[in-house]
Order: sequence, then structure tokens, then C-alpha cells
Amino acid sequence: MRPAILKAVRHKTLTLLSAAVFAFAAVGLAVVTHDEAAAAPAAGKSTERVGTGANPRTFEMYRPAGLSGPSPLVVVLHGGYGSGRQAENSYHWDAQADRGRFVAVFPDGVGRSWNAGTCCGPAQQRDVDDVAFIRAVIERAAELQPIDRSRVFVTGMSNGAMMAYRLACETDLFAAAAPVAGTLVTDCADAAPTSLLHIHGTADESVRYGGGPGRAHNIRGTARVDGAPVPQAVATFRRAGDCPEPTTRRSGETITSTAECPGGRTVQLISIVGTGHQWPGASSRPVASVLRPGDRPSQALDATTAIWDFFAEHGR
Repeated sequence: MRPAILKAVRHKTLTLLSAAVFAFAAVGLAVVTHDEAAAAPAAGKSTERVGTGANPRTFEMYRPAGLSGPSPLVVVLHGGYGSGRQAENSYHWDAQADRGRFVAVFPDGVGRSWNAGTCCGPAQQRDVDDVAFIRAVIERAAELQPIDRSRVFVTGMSNGAMMAYRLACETDLFAAAAPVAGTLVTDCADAAPTSLLHIHGTADESVRYGGGPGRAHNIRGTARVDGAPVPQAVATFRRAGDCPEPTTRRSGETITSTAECPGGRTVQLISIVGTGHQWPGASSRPVASVLRPGDRPSQALDATTAIWDFFAEHGR
């Protein structure tokens, strides 16, 4: 073959090889990009896990579409015999998250219960470290979606409300807490100043507004909850925050006592006159409504909206 022809063939071969290598690299980059996109957090509902081994613990998570930048996080704790999914569905937090542009997580307690101190159920009996679990849930949520650490909040129903109190007493994770139909069943002498909103029915027979043994839950007549009076539990956080005595106003069935505290914090109690053990504004459960008509969700207040409005004003 003549030198000129040989040179041309070599040049063409090198050109084709270069093009093939470039194309392969481009395909490889495209695959990496696709994988990274698949690993990115998706909007909507998901079930997540923390821990490894035979017994990882779970939580439900809801992320509104189109979140940008670090977002507030609301931890919602179900009541005794409930679950994360039940709390998500019953209390309408997903719709509130869409409106408020925050992330919501709904952890699952061991045996459908929380170790809130002297209550409740399998979690308390086994001395489960639920404080550590909730810390792990927050860290995992932050891995999946950027979280604004100055706007992390906790709320809960009944046993979940007691756990919310324990978290507010023992950690500085939360800018504000909002227990519903629960009370204080743990030592809270060292609580940090924290904004608090407590919502409770004055005719609650399970977690009595005035404290003491609640409704029996077994054949021996043993009370499931024997806790502090609700006003006393709330006063614990007024003292922790060096707050003044509250001012009180009434509107229909609701009585609201509010203390405006140093540092822009607020400690507030909303008492709903004549209502039982319930999350105001929640979806009704037909069987429960028949068995315990006094515990039907009150329509005097939408607790989820009231709680988010309170949280939105009380970041750090």
C-alpha cells in the first residue's frame, strides 16, 4: 500500500476510535446521571426505615412536590394502638404539608406504643429508647430531604402526645411541641425553653384534664394513664421559659390561655369544653364513635391547622 493511502487509512481509523470512545463515555455519564436522579427523593408518600439487622424500625414520610432548599419538618406521633399511617390518614397532615410547604414524618411505635416515661404499653414495658429512635428518624429524613434545623417540630396524640412531652423535656431538637390529649408522665425538671401548644378536651376520660387515673383498659380495672393535670403540665413549660402568667379568652367551646414568653416563645393551652379523648377535626371512625360517642372528634377546632399555624410562627 502506498504511504499516502496508508496514512489516510490510519487517520480515519483513529478518528472512528476516538468517536467511539467519546460516545461510550457519554453513555456512561448518562447512566450515572439517571442513577443519581433515581436516588433523589421523590415527592409524595414513602415508607422509610432506620436501623439495620432483623428489626429495623419504620416511619411514613410525606414530601410536597416542588420543595426547594431546606424545609421545616413536623414529626407526628400516633396514639396508643395507632400507627404512623393511621396518624397520617386520620389527621390530614399531608394536605397541611402541601399548604405549608413542609415535610412530615409519621414514626411507628413498638407494639403501637411509645415509651413516654411511666406510660405506655409494650414500648414502656420493654424500656424502648424512643428518644433515640426519633433522633434517628430526623437524621434519616434530613438525608432524604434538606431540613431547616431551626424549624423542626413535634406533635402527637394521646400516648404520642406524652412522647412529644418527653422529647421536649429531654432534648433540644424541637423549636416547638404540640401535644394533643396527652399529659406529662416523665421528669421534666431540666426542660429547655420551648414553645408549647397543648390541646385537650375537658371531658377526656382516658387522659383526664384534671390528672389522676384515667379510664381502665383491662379486666382488673387498671388505669392506662395516671398523669399530671393538664394545666400543671403546661405550667412546667411556662416555668422553663420564664414566662408570665397566661391571659385567657373564650370563643364558643374553646378556652385559650396564652403566655407570651422571652425570646419570642409562646406557651398556650386550648381547652375544648365538654369533649373527650380525640384529635379535633380528625376523620371520624364509625366503630369508635359508636363505642365511645364522647370521643368523637370535635368540630370546634381543626387541631392540625391550629398546630401548623402555631409552628409556623415559632421557629428558632
